[in-house]
Amino acid sequence: MDLFFEFLKNTGYYLADIRYVLMICVGILFCFLATAKKYEPLLLLPIGFGIIIGNVPFFKGFGLGIYENNSVLHYLYFGVTSGLYPSIVFLGLGAMTDFSSMLARPKLMLLGAAAQMGIYFTLLSALALGFAPKEAASVAIIGGADGPTSIFLTAKLAPHLIGPIAIAAYSYMALIPIIQPPIMRLLTTRKERLIKMHDTERQVTRKELLFFPILGVILCCFLAPASIPLLGPFFFGNFMKESRVVDRLAKTASSSVIDTATIFLGLTVGASTQADVFLTAKSLGIFFLGSVAFSIATASGIIFAKIMNIFLKEKINPLLGAAGVSAVPGSAREVHLVGLKEDPTNYLLMHAMACNASGVIGSAICAGILWSFMMR
Repeated sequence: MDLFFEFLKNTGYYLADIRYVLMICVGILFCFLATAKKYEPLLLLPIGFGIIIGNVPFFKGFGLGIYENNSVLHYLYFGVTSGLYPSIVFLGLGAMTDFSSMLARPKLMLLGAAAQMGIYFTLLSALALGFAPKEAASVAIIGGADGPTSIFLTAKLAPHLIGPIAIAAYSYMALIPIIQPPIMRLLTTRKERLIKMHDTERQVTRKELLFFPILGVILCCFLAPASIPLLGPFFFGNFMKESRVVDRLAKTASSSVIDTATIFLGLTVGASTQADVFLTAKSLGIFFLGSVAFSIATASGIIFAKIMNIFLKEKINPLLGAAGVSAVPGSAREVHLVGLKEDPTNYLLMHAMACNASGVIGSAICAGILWSFMMR
């Protein structure tokens, strides 16, 4: 009987408390949203299951937890803390991205830049709330609505906050259909939402598509050298795609490679939400500031589009400003759907993807700038 009771004391049932139960419920919720509601399943499903795994209670020192140096999860987590997984994801994103829409409408790149204002507003707010500068920068990057970028910067500046920041960033990316449409409708009139974007566009040549990633990496990485780990692989992946001479490599980068990185990234980020480490007052503050950052980024893009219309002869639909965040392709899809509700013949998807693509570049540049400033 003594041995039996000793065995019971080693079980997770005995060691569990309300914190672990709460986090497991969150993991189940994420899995439900991914499977039943199909909210960004490629992100929420591995994260949700990782949350469940990471919150099974255990005795410390057994080499089981993600924060124990000799555990399997800890070795997998190295890809997060080192920034390896985000770089691989950016390589795959580059190989999947078509810049022809953006190059055909270069003025739409300004909306991707404007949406990054959410990062800097949130940085000031986080500093005002008492976050340390490096922590504030890590929280602020959530405004870029780019999970890999948020994880990369946090791993460099505030690795102890990777869990809550990653969960906040991916949660808001998944909740785009809930968060963005009310902001779009609030800041635009029906007349503005009905503005049609012409389908006729300048044909982008193959030479332009080939030169753009080379020019992009030179311009962006010279401006913010700290963005090299993200934008270097991103533009390299795109150059492989556009070169048409390494199709096997481009297809591998855009499928197997990015899928593998996404699996381990999601699973380990979810597992990092170990209740005794994750559930703190600071985590709640991060979730609040993350929602503020994402909302301000959305609003900034829309407002800037309205300002542009004051000076443009050919008006642009202000809804496109909401796609300036780098949540690819969720925000572009949502802009398209909101436009279709107003006018079923108004197709905004390709225009929104142009803003989306520029948003990815903009958020990575912002991350590089913040990293370079905060490390001095």
